[in-house]
Amino acid sequence: MAVAESILRVFLIGLVFGAGLPALFALGLRLWANGYNADGTVTNHNPVLKALGGALFLLVSLAIVIGILWITRQTIYFHFGIKIFPFGYK
Repeated sequence: MAVAESILRVFLIGLVFGAGLPALFALGLRLWANGYNADGTVTNHNPVLKALGGALFLLVSLAIVIGILWITRQTIYFHFGIKIFPFGYK
């Protein structure tokens, strides 16, 4: 049963990060572009939707930066002696 739970966890995390971040980016792009119509006309933007789209962009950007820092944490610690995360060092 432990193997099935591990496989399920890996599947869910892969689904969230593999499809979830691009979906959040697409939703943020759609909210940010509120007011641009399909026929090329532009109407007034809704500032709440624009702010929500910007927040989603920020969330996706933050996830990307944290992922890159997590992958390179050992190299940064080796070369500069900086512990970015308080755990996971050898």
